Amino acid sequence: MGSFQLEDFVAGWIGGVASVIVGYPLDTVKTRLQAGVGYANTFNCIRMVYKRERVFGFFKGMSFPLASIAIYNSVVFGVFNNTQRFLSKYRCGEFEVGPGRSLSDLLLASMLTGVVSVGLGGPVELIKIRLQMQTQPFREASHGLKSRAVAAYQGPVHCIATIVQMEGLTGLYRGASAMLLRDIPGYCFYFIPYVFLSEWITPEACTGPSPYAAWLAGGIAGAISWGTATPMDVVKSRIQADGVYLNKYRGVVDCISQSYRQEGFKVFFRGITVNAVRGFPMSAAMFLGYELSLKALRGEHTVRSE
Repeated sequence: MGSFQLEDFVAGWIGGVASVIVGYPLDTVKTRLQAGVGYANTFNCIRMVYKRERVFGFFKGMSFPLASIAIYNSVVFGVFNNTQRFLSKYRCGEFEVGPGRSLSDLLLASMLTGVVSVGLGGPVELIKIRLQMQTQPFREASHGLKSRAVAAYQGPVHCIATIVQMEGLTGLYRGASAMLLRDIPGYCFYFIPYVFLSEWITPEACTGPSPYAAWLAGGIAGAISWGTATPMDVVKSRIQADGVYLNKYRGVVDCISQSYRQEGFKVFFRGITVNAVRGFPMSAAMFLGYELSLKALRGEHTVRSE
């Protein structure tokens, strides 16, 4: 078996599609809570979105993530697993990745995945958040008054073209620093708990994670990862939402400073409940889709024949 395996990328793509479909409505709620105004709590946000925009409001801007996040997750899973194989080859002289993996290998693979994810995922998340936020009321920077927002973008392509025209190509990477600070530790808290939990839950007779183990371990890992990533996710969301109508933040430190002065320390935990709740089904669907697809692509069976 070679060091590089294409199956990881294909299975990651399938898992990514599953996660977007399952988690997008709550992702919209999370973004509105973190970067919008006028929402008392999660349930109030859900009621207001439904009242103003009906069910379609929860899926606003979904077409672009559905097409792009699937590719993004394909790269994430492909980079993570192939990096492990490279490290295993370097450390042990073997390309196989199996039970008893080194914690240092998992850490390095997770951190590299976090860096790569920003390169691909930064523009995807920016467009998604801009489309999710463009119909929301915004607070005028000079007077602190709420203003009714009108749609600034006609769709994903128009959104990309507008950003590039106004800010250049670098505008597509607004919030990249905050995303790095979120994703590098975030992927450590994502993949490492999944690996150890799935190995612990799966019976020894199985060649890989059982469907139940992939679902449960993936869900728990997603809840842990998104819960711990919430403070920097708030900062990232605010910086990326900034610029639809106003430009309030000069960078990560300025965003943290302004947010703290205006709303206190609790602002950095806004959306933590919906983040953790949505993290479970999204990640459960992603890892289950990934593991089942990987087995199908490799023609493997869940249980070893004795």
